Amino acid sequence: MRKNYTHVILAALILFVAPFSASAATTFEVSGWMPYWRAATSTNDVLPHLSELTEINPFVYSMSTIGTIIDNGPMTSAAWTAIVAAAKAQKVRVVPTIMWSNGTAIYNVLSNAKTRQALETNIAKLVKTNGYDGIDIDFENKTAATKDYFSLFLKGLYSRMGNKFVTCDIEARTPVSAEYYGTDVPSGAGEYANDYVQINKYCDRVHLMTYDQQTVDQQLAAVAASSSELYAPVADPAWVEAVVDLAKQSINPKKIIVGIPTYGYEYQVTAYANSQYVYDILWTFDPGYAKQIEMQYGVTPVRNAAGEMTLTYVPSSSPAAPSPALSIGSMDGLTAAAAASLYATTYNSHLTFNLLDWSDAQSVTDKVALAKALGVRGVALFEFDGGEDPAIWNALQGVKT
Repeated sequence: MRKNYTHVILAALILFVAPFSASAATTFEVSGWMPYWRAATSTNDVLPHLSELTEINPFVYSMSTIGTIIDNGPMTSAAWTAIVAAAKAQKVRVVPTIMWSNGTAIYNVLSNAKTRQALETNIAKLVKTNGYDGIDIDFENKTAATKDYFSLFLKGLYSRMGNKFVTCDIEARTPVSAEYYGTDVPSGAGEYANDYVQINKYCDRVHLMTYDQQTVDQQLAAVAASSSELYAPVADPAWVEAVVDLAKQSINPKKIIVGIPTYGYEYQVTAYANSQYVYDILWTFDPGYAKQIEMQYGVTPVRNAAGEMTLTYVPSSSPAAPSPALSIGSMDGLTAAAAASLYATTYNSHLTFNLLDWSDAQSVTDKVALAKALGVRGVALFEFDGGEDPAIWNALQGVKT
């Protein structure tokens, strides 16, 4: 999974001369997103642990279809004003997020010079008026046609922000050879909506959204399948390393922040003959939900090859199933996968059961260690909402430097 380091080193020598306004000190940073829809639990969760953080990212702002900023908090409410004041008192940066996921609206606003420049001005004004330390730009679902306009937007915003931080949240790019492993690479593969070279110029910090991996890395999935192993991780360290290595070819590693998930996914898994598994996502969940399932069905979670916690069970609401399926719920994920595959192969049928896969404190510890080994700026956790594994705070003690 490692890249050709000759090319990486050459690229790094070029990248280090790229200007950026924020400090270039070799410190390791820890930050995290705090969602507005759980303002009370999120702020109560973070407040006692501000000393473990370099920065907080209130996930509060969004955008209208015509490019005006929406405050979903609002940030003037008691919960948010209290956490902002406490963060400032402890010299923890406050860099709120502006999230926009309407790809058509993003293109329409950014492709028009007047509306694009107005947005740049309004964001800079928002930051300076409220005394924030910067802004976190999270514009998702953009098309490749938006790429150059987004770069122009970042350039204009960067020039307006002065000494304030411009942070960019960008997609985790799986190497094309791994994403399409075992299949023909389709036309258009490798075309993206973000220009990493321009992002390196105009973003002081770059949040790599290294989560929601699921089955995007077909090479890793094939390795797992060859061992009859269930494989639909939130973020496998092997995948994270490949994503970071690819990003480092264009982006200064001292700007890169590795995203770490604090949640999990539940899947309905259908096992077919010869170790073939189909994963249908049901929903995301916090670790407390996994504890409920564990107690309800008498199952014990285990740590999988991706370093995450996992368990399998057959929902009590499922229709009557063959006896081999009924025992799956008491097995660990690897054994359950093998048993289901064996049944499907033997009886030329299939079995369906549920899989939970989630990130806990140990997963976070492993990702922090990986980020440090990769020489990046730090880590950002998505999300701090009071529902994550509470032991995560112990895992973060002493991490920032």
